[in-house]
Amino acid sequence: MAGLEGTGQPRGAGRAITARWTPAVEDEHGIRALETFGNPADREVRLPSLPGAAATARRMVQVVALRQWKVGPKVTEDAVLLASELVGNAVRHTGARAFGLHMRRRPGRIRVEVRDPSRGLPCLLPVQETDVSGRGLFLVDKLSDRWGADLLPRGKTTWFEIRVTDR
Repeated sequence: MAGLEGTGQPRGAGRAITARWTPAVEDEHGIRALETFGNPADREVRLPSLPGAAATARRMVQVVALRQWKVGPKVTEDAVLLASELVGNAVRHTGARAFGLHMRRRPGRIRVEVRDPSRGLPCLLPVQETDVSGRGLFLVDKLSDRWGADLLPRGKTTWFEIRVTDR
């Protein structure tokens, strides 16, 4: 769950560590990620292909969508989840050392792109109720308005778009 990374298990007899998600904590982590890697709304940022990459991407997408672009909480929540799924796929399936994250705001929509060096295209597979993994692209397909993958001379960009109400 976003915002709970780094919390531990109970230590010692009768002592428990509790963690509580708060927007302020998430904003702080997201702002720190933007300072470290750059703003994906300004340019593509390179993130290392490590297990924590999805959490970093979630935080960045949340801060940009909610705070910078003033997108509503529901659209932001969907964008955060779907970005996490695309990043997870890039980390898990491409063997890349790093990948790119880029966000674009256009009239009436936002677009999130994940670029990696693999030319293997993502494949939407049927999902069963009992499946414990493999639901990422299913979620992208259900929650986004459009999604796809563009082959590049070296790799691909996997993306999704979500409609937003412009204020």
